[in-house]
Amino acid sequence: MSAFKRKRGGQAPQDKKAKKVKFVADGGESPEEVQQEKTNEFTVPPPVSLGKWTNKERVLIFSSRGINFRTRHLMQDLRAIMPHSKADTKMDRKDKLFVVNEVCEMKNCNKCLFFEAKKKQDLYMWIANSPHGPSAKFLVQNVHTLAELKMTGNCLKGSRPLLSFDPKFDKEPHYALLKELFTQTFATPRYHPKSQPFVDHVFTFTIAENRIWFRNYQIMEEDASLVEIGPRFVLNLIKIFQGSFGGPTLYENPGFQSPNMYRRGIRLAAAARVREKQMVKELQKMKRADAKEDVSRDVTADVFLTPADEKPIHIQTEAPEPKVVKKNKHKAFKRQRMARR
Repeated sequence: MSAFKRKRGGQAPQDKKAKKVKFVADGGESPEEVQQEKTNEFTVPPPVSLGKWTNKERVLIFSSRGINFRTRHLMQDLRAIMPHSKADTKMDRKDKLFVVNEVCEMKNCNKCLFFEAKKKQDLYMWIANSPHGPSAKFLVQNVHTLAELKMTGNCLKGSRPLLSFDPKFDKEPHYALLKELFTQTFATPRYHPKSQPFVDHVFTFTIAENRIWFRNYQIMEEDASLVEIGPRFVLNLIKIFQGSFGGPTLYENPGFQSPNMYRRGIRLAAAARVREKQMVKELQKMKRADAKEDVSRDVTADVFLTPADEKPIHIQTEAPEPKVVKKNKHKAFKRQRMARR
């Protein structure tokens, strides 16, 4: 009973080393065969996943209220490919971002992926080292989830990924900081209880057009070729902060354009095109009016017209005299007057 208690309590750990296995005769073989089989010993390697779990990285993945279905599916895909992640309920919009540090502390997480939705169309992602920082804010674009892509690639759930970074990450300091942040966040710790001891897919972070492109590929066993699994998205860097979800600004992207300014530029360009079309129509209308000949009016009609003499202006100050009208009492008719002649 004492030995059983020591084994159950963990006071007498077993030796996890390689073991030698021998073939034992079942009694129906000759002595020569038994002697030959005694010399055949095979070494069985120890289990791969029985190491010690030292890297205690845990990532909290959640969002604010107001996200759409695509963002929700993206979070579910990230939780599926990151076995060291945890989930939480949506955070209220009225809460400050510093509340996320308290949520991470309650969930016993030291990394955080927080998705913030604005205007139900713009998606921002915070990646932070809680609670001391640093943290980075990105604008998420071109999101495609696993259910949407329907790629042919596949990998074991819970397997540990390889992380592949673009060579540009080592050339600039802010990219080097992001590389370390991505490595600590997306890399599954070795010997994690929920992880599998296999490496069959790779996360790639590529820099193109001042943006970071995320892809997930399966590593084929036959020729080590890559087949995309998903999800995929593009990160447009906005700022890097010294603290967690705030603090002094370490880097600000000078080429970043907010979605509001981008949409405003599209509206102004459309309005300018409409005004240009209206101006072209007015110019064409004026040209047609000038080119049209007026046939109803004779140009030579007023050649022989001479202007009349100007009469002096007479202003009458006195009333005119009344006219005397002579009335005949007996006016003869016209026949009588003709007869008199």
